[in-house]
Amino acid sequence: MRVRLDPFILALVATALLGSFLPAEGTVFDVFRVASAIAIGLLFFLYGTRLSTAEAVAGLRHWRLHAVVLSSTFVVFPLVGLAVQLLPDSVLRPNLAQGVLLLTLVPSTVQSCIVYTRQARGNVAGAVVSASLSSLLGVVLTPLLVGLLMSAQAEVTGEAILRIVLQILAPFVLGQVARPLVGGWIARHDKPLKLVDRGSILLVVYVAFSEGATYDIWSSVTVRDVVAVVVLCALLLAGGYLWSDAGARLAGFDRADRVAVIFCGSNKSLASGLPIATVLFSGGTVALLVLPLMFYHQLQIIVGAFVAERLERGA
Repeated sequence: MRVRLDPFILALVATALLGSFLPAEGTVFDVFRVASAIAIGLLFFLYGTRLSTAEAVAGLRHWRLHAVVLSSTFVVFPLVGLAVQLLPDSVLRPNLAQGVLLLTLVPSTVQSCIVYTRQARGNVAGAVVSASLSSLLGVVLTPLLVGLLMSAQAEVTGEAILRIVLQILAPFVLGQVARPLVGGWIARHDKPLKLVDRGSILLVVYVAFSEGATYDIWSSVTVRDVVAVVVLCALLLAGGYLWSDAGARLAGFDRADRVAVIFCGSNKSLASGLPIATVLFSGGTVALLVLPLMFYHQLQIIVGAFVAERLERGA
């Protein structure tokens, strides 16, 4: 079994290091912040143009599949995230424990769920709709959960939620509206446009880590802290696979539906989580809070490739 390291993982690490050691400051930082907001809007506009409206409407009929996925994403994961807060400070620093909680509150990702479901011969249409539905509901549910469970650190106001809606949901809806006009062109140029997708995320990462460097947050983080976060993220991912599969089996789904649930119910979206975090949290805390999400994202890409290949071979 060969697991190819996604170049995007290396790019994420390099961008985080660049932001930490060569951060943008002053007016340059303000320019990068505005550019990152525009880039995320473009990212979700492209998501909207890629989703077939007819396929989405048809996929919504499989409401039981979506219910299992959404329960994993917005119920089981947050409960586990709350349990992590009970760990002593000697195991995990409070600010990183809060970052793990934030990770459990963000919606499912879209692209990797679809890619791995297709590779594993699962219900691709179900994965497309379920992951997209999770991402869109997350625009409202994630800020509400953050306000409920992380109110001491977050600034969850009507204005903040409106900013998230304008940055994520509005471009997605605009993409759906524009799909009849530009959908064909987007499909023909999908490969180069994926560079826009990833570039948008890298830009947000650079801004977050630049701000963190300005507040000197890394002086309080040790190698042991990083190892603890990585181990916890690995355990969370394994748990996500297990309880998603268990939920699908309890619901009586066939193999194709179970595959879709396994990936959609265990994955977490860096593309949605990063902009939501930058809106809801101020100061240099953002970089530490999104660190677990970044580690989790990298793990789900690597482990997802392994799991998809085993499922494809019927293991």
